[in-house]
Order: sequence, then structure tokens, then C-alpha cells
Amino acid sequence: MHREDGKRADDVYENIDVITGRSGKEITDHNASRIQSSELTGSDGVKIRSSRAAAVCLVLLCVLLLTAVIVLCVTFTQERQQLLTKITNHTEERDQLLTNNTNLIQLNVQFNQEKNELSKLIQDGWIYYQFSLYYVSNETKNWTESRRYCTERGADLVIIKNSEKQ
Repeated sequence: MHREDGKRADDVYENIDVITGRSGKEITDHNASRIQSSELTGSDGVKIRSSRAAAVCLVLLCVLLLTAVIVLCVTFTQERQQLLTKITNHTEERDQLLTNNTNLIQLNVQFNQEKNELSKLIQDGWIYYQFSLYYVSNETKNWTESRRYCTERGADLVIIKNSEKQ
């Protein structure tokens, strides 16, 4: 292979002590395989500078992309944690509402049972007045017999002295 100046390319890489550059200046070197920058053509220097610029741009682009990925991961993790917290809160609220609903259903059943019992008592002659039930008997009995009759039915014998209740 021959270069423009007539030297063979492998002559450049021979191990010699003195190298003569294009400027005619002798350069002493222990390793002749290195080429001084003054021996490079202008286009070779431009290529090296362009390659370096491209490498720097690629490194900067990689750093920028890595930063963007890290920021997105952190943001995603924070939003995910907030959503998990909201889900937990909503689950607790739902469980509380289900418990309240169950309690209300039980109270409704209990009230319906009490209402049915009250309806039966009223049908049997009991009178509901100011949150109390009264039974007025038409039978004539003495105090002891009347009291025993009431206690057998889960009631108490009372004397009503109030004319409004009477």
C-alpha cells in the first residue's frame, strides 16, 4: 500500500528511533507506531473532532434518558402508593358500611318482631297509651287474684289514679 508521499504504509509503523515529519522536523520517539497530529490531514482531524462530539452527545443523551426514567419511576411509585392507600381506605369504609348495614337489618328484624308482638297484644284487648300497654279486664276479682292473673301474663297490677290515663 502506498501513500501520497511515496512511502509505504507499513514503513510508518516500523520501530525506529527517529521519524521525519512532513515539516522536515525530526521527532525522536521510542514507539514509531504513533502518528503526530501534525502529520494528519485536515479531514482526519475533523473526523476525530466529529467523532468526539458525537460520543459526547450520545453520553449526554443517555444521561438525560436515564434521568427521565428515574424521575418517571419515582413518580409512578408515589402515585401507586397513593392509590394503594386510597384503596385501603375505601375497603375499610366499605367494611364499616357493610357492618352498619348488617346491624340495621338485625334492628329491623327485631323491631318487626316487637311490632308483631304488640299487634297481637292489642288484638287481645291491650291498650297502648304513652309508651305503655294496659289491659282492662271486665272480670271482677279481688286484689290477690287480679295480681296473680297479671303476673302469669308477664304484667303488673296497677291502680290508675290519674283521670287522664283513666
